[in-house]
Amino acid sequence: MLKVGLTGSIAVGKSHVCGVLEADGCRVLDADVVAREVVEPGSEGLALIVENFGDGVLDVVGRLDRAALGGIVFSDPAKRQLLNSLLHPLVIEAQDSWIRVTEAEDPDGIAVIDAALMIESGGWERFDKLIVVWCRPEIQLQRLMKRSGLDEIQARKRIESQMPQEEKKAHADYLIDTSGSYEETESRVLEVLALLRTFGGA
Repeated sequence: MLKVGLTGSIAVGKSHVCGVLEADGCRVLDADVVAREVVEPGSEGLALIVENFGDGVLDVVGRLDRAALGGIVFSDPAKRQLLNSLLHPLVIEAQDSWIRVTEAEDPDGIAVIDAALMIESGGWERFDKLIVVWCRPEIQLQRLMKRSGLDEIQARKRIESQMPQEEKKAHADYLIDTSGSYEETESRVLEVLALLRTFGGA
């Protein structure tokens, strides 16, 4: 099985790219789904968050209040780094478990894991190939403001809290620019998929 990492900054269109890959036969795992699972009530991840950030990050029924936690970590790089150090090992362990199951089911296929912080966590080095999704900065900003209901200052703060796009692109085996239309993006995704299949993924 060919193991592919897919990453990119916030609001650059990774979900659309993953949808095209999945529709064309790839097995795709969204790391955001895994990240939610590892902080479910009763989990080790949630216990670690409460231990380090306090009960104020829980809602009235004891689930993680993502907005409260986000308000803490997006404005404080040290706290963001702490959160990542707590959760990344749990997320990577869950991803690796999914890869093992997927490889057993489809040994000749292509497994794609979509994770925004793959490079920052060092997790990208586990993959055979790395795709970096990107778009022009002004488009990223507008997409984030529209998607999340943020004003420009808030949106810029979210973007600036992540590794710059140019730095991520430097790690890529393949780049997918989503600045254009859906159709243009889809065409580029299929080009990249054809190249991946030359490495043995069915």
